[in-house]
Amino acid sequence: MRFASLGSGSKGNGTLVEHGRTCILVDSGFSLAQVKARLARLGRTIEELTAILVTHEHSDHVRGVATLARHCNAAVWMTPGTAAHCEPDMPRLQHFSCHQPFAIDELWIEPFPVPHDAREPSQFVFSDGARRLGMLTDVGSSTRHIEATLSRCDALLLECNHDEQMLQQGSYPPPLKKRVGGEHGHLSNAQAAQLLGRIDCSVLQHVVAAHLSEENNTPLHAQRALGTALGCQPQWIAIADQQQGLAWRHIS
Repeated sequence: MRFASLGSGSKGNGTLVEHGRTCILVDSGFSLAQVKARLARLGRTIEELTAILVTHEHSDHVRGVATLARHCNAAVWMTPGTAAHCEPDMPRLQHFSCHQPFAIDELWIEPFPVPHDAREPSQFVFSDGARRLGMLTDVGSSTRHIEATLSRCDALLLECNHDEQMLQQGSYPPPLKKRVGGEHGHLSNAQAAQLLGRIDCSVLQHVVAAHLSEENNTPLHAQRALGTALGCQPQWIAIADQQQGLAWRHIS
C-alpha cells in the first residue's frame, strides 16, 4: 500500500491511496485541470481512479468532485449527510455509514465520525490486510474513539492546521479565530502532538503533517511539535504541501 497528496490546505485537498489495481482519491478540492496536472506528477491519470471518497462537504474538499466524476468512471462515496449538501446529480453516488467498515476492491476502509462543523463528516483508516494508514484532518478536537481507531497505524496523515500563538496574534477576525480554534474547527500543532502521545505509535513508518494554514502555521512549527511528541528529529515528519502535495510514501 502507498499514499500521496495532490495538495493539502484551505485552497484544496486531495489524497491518493493505492494498493494493487485499486486507486482511491480522498476528496477533490481542485479544478479538473489541476487534478489532472497533480495526478500526472504522481504518474497517474483520472482514468486510473477506482473511486472518489469524500470526507465532508466543505468546498476545499468537494469543489472538483462532480466535474471529475463526470470525466472518469470512478464511483463517488460519501455519507448521506454529506451528500445532502453536495450537488444533487452526483454521478455514480454511493453512500457509506461512519460506523460501518466497507471494501472498495482491494482496500478495506474503516470510516469514523469526527467533530467538525459539517453535516456528517468522517475520516478514514485504510488497510490492505496487513498495514494500516490513518487519516485525520478537518477535526476540531480528539475523542477516545478517534484515538482508539488510530492506534497502531503504520502511517498517519495528521492535521496540523495552526500554531495557537500565531492564530491568536494573526489577522483573522475574532469569529474566525474562534471557529478555527474551536472544538469543531481544526487541530492545532499542540493538539496533534497531544493526540500522538495518547495513541500506540509503535509501528509507525510515516507521519505526515497536513492541512497547514499558510497564514497561521509553518512547516517547521508543525514538524517540531510532532517530532517532540514522537521523540524524533523534526525533519522525519513529512509535510503535505498546499502546492506541491506529497510524493508517494510506501508502507512496507
